[in-house]
Amino acid sequence: MVNTEEVFHLTGHELMRRRGKVATQELFNAMMGRRAREAFAAMIDMMQLPDSIDDLQDESESIFDGLLETKLRTMPGLLELLDHIESRDLPKGVATSSDRVYMERMLGHFNLLHRFPMRLTAEDVTHGKPNPEIYLTAAKRIGVDPHEMLVLEDSHNGTKAAAAAGAHIISVPHEHSQHHDFSHAKHVATSLVDPVILRLIGVK
Repeated sequence: MVNTEEVFHLTGHELMRRRGKVATQELFNAMMGRRAREAFAAMIDMMQLPDSIDDLQDESESIFDGLLETKLRTMPGLLELLDHIESRDLPKGVATSSDRVYMERMLGHFNLLHRFPMRLTAEDVTHGKPNPEIYLTAAKRIGVDPHEMLVLEDSHNGTKAAAAAGAHIISVPHEHSQHHDFSHAKHVATSLVDPVILRLIGVK
């Protein structure tokens, strides 16, 4: 919904630059779609860092915060899609690998919190994506069977999680995930207002 991956990439490059290393696409692939602690554990392992997870997370948040005002924006088509969903009174929610404070901050930045009455974050599940737990929980929370739930995902890990839950998964890659494996998806969309997505929610 928000271009956080772009900001994460800039943050990751700066973290590695400070350590005399170069952030690779393989590193970002390993981190994308995972809960923060799992993502930083992968960073430590892949880049052979002496840092602790907590220290990397704190430093990353400081860099990230410095980029928000100039770099953060909603993804193209988000507001239009939300209008369509709400005009049809369809239940909706957020199921993210991010922690609750971060998720509320990102959505709050664009005054979107009130548009998502159901919100699941890293703290609400035992197993992070690609485990299907968060999407199985989401289906229960909004009161539908998993196969009746449309999931929009931008990463390989998220797509695998939604597919394993039995949801109808549409992948919406961005520039940093367009090379991911989306073979588990029913469709790979060009944007959040892709005709296939609109048709699935009843827009003629």
